[in-house]
Amino acid sequence: MTNESVLHPSLIAPVGHVEPVPRRIRGVIGGKVVFDTRRAFYVWEWRAYPQFSIPVEDLVDGVLIDEDHTQLLGAGPAKRHSLEVGGEVRDAAAWVWDEGSPAPLHGTVRFEWEALDQWFEEDEPVFVHPRSPYSRVDALRSASSVRVELDGVVLAESSNCVKLFETGLPTRYYLDRMHINWDRLRRSDTVTRCPYKGTTSGYWSFDSDVATHEDILWAYDFPTIHANRIAGMAAFYNEHVDLFIDGTLLPRPAGL
Repeated sequence: MTNESVLHPSLIAPVGHVEPVPRRIRGVIGGKVVFDTRRAFYVWEWRAYPQFSIPVEDLVDGVLIDEDHTQLLGAGPAKRHSLEVGGEVRDAAAWVWDEGSPAPLHGTVRFEWEALDQWFEEDEPVFVHPRSPYSRVDALRSASSVRVELDGVVLAESSNCVKLFETGLPTRYYLDRMHINWDRLRRSDTVTRCPYKGTTSGYWSFDSDVATHEDILWAYDFPTIHANRIAGMAAFYNEHVDLFIDGTLLPRPAGL
């Protein structure tokens, strides 16, 4: 189903979906390996992205402590556990799936992402959350012209761009910095991280004569290899500006 404000493919994995992970997954706390498995599962507790669920048998230095609390998560009921590693205890760090959850998850545990210091797929670190096997990121050079306006002020204008297509999100239009009106923008301290693109190197806000618009522009100076074409470029939030592509004003995406 589409409408005039949805111009991108939707996410396809339903809540509760489970798939095997064909990669070695490890978690680390304080230099100690909590778990090491080649038998993990992806589990979608919400549609945006999956989590890893790890066979309890594949814990290495990690010890689970039952907190006697059961909760219904997106994929089914699970029992909350603390995690002990090397004498350190991290409360509410893990969820062991209970009866009523999908059968492949029985005997597995889903860790809170922030409860571990580091996550690895094979020997590569993973940030923020697991990358979905159904999502992709493509950065393509384009001759499409881009003009960005807000409250009657032109903030950027360029005869070309790099279009970044990311599953489940609107197309983002990355511009060379020379085509952006930096005199009207204010740097902020915001930093965000993305498992597909990396860590942002900057965010900027705009103070017009009628309103303040926080964090409407961002840049990745050192993106991941998957998105290396956007290195050093910057993109505006389609949701918060008037974005003209090849002279046509795009509808602002809603509900993101």
